Amino acid sequence: MSASKRGEPRILVFSSNPISDMGIDLAGSSHLEYSPSVQVIAVPCSSGVDPGWIVHALQTGFDGVFVSVDGNDCAYLSDCLTRTGRVVAEAQNRLRKLGLNPARVKSGGICSVCAEVFVNQMGQFGRALAQLTVPVEG
Repeated sequence: MSASKRGEPRILVFSSNPISDMGIDLAGSSHLEYSPSVQVIAVPCSSGVDPGWIVHALQTGFDGVFVSVDGNDCAYLSDCLTRTGRVVAEAQNRLRKLGLNPARVKSGGICSVCAEVFVNQMGQFGRALAQLTVPVEG
């Protein structure tokens, strides 16, 4: 079902257990509001997200996928930021080949105290996705 039929874009967030999960949890415990159509899946490290998972999510009903990047704070890899960038780029390349808009995939840093940053990222991404799903009149 498209976002235009539901009203709000469905966003899947890949969030890292050691870092961004805490920031997302803080958003909830601080009663900050973001769309209930945002769903979060925890992963150990953002660089471990498979580009195929991103493509699958978009092919099965999500309007966008956000990969929360661990960056220099990653507990597992010193080059996490670079690796995660390659994951996102590969997913975007696959989307292009399938005729899907690569702007449906976004990444950004969410730290353990970044509750407001997370809420802002979801709001901005949701608005951008809503623009992508608006039918073009012609």
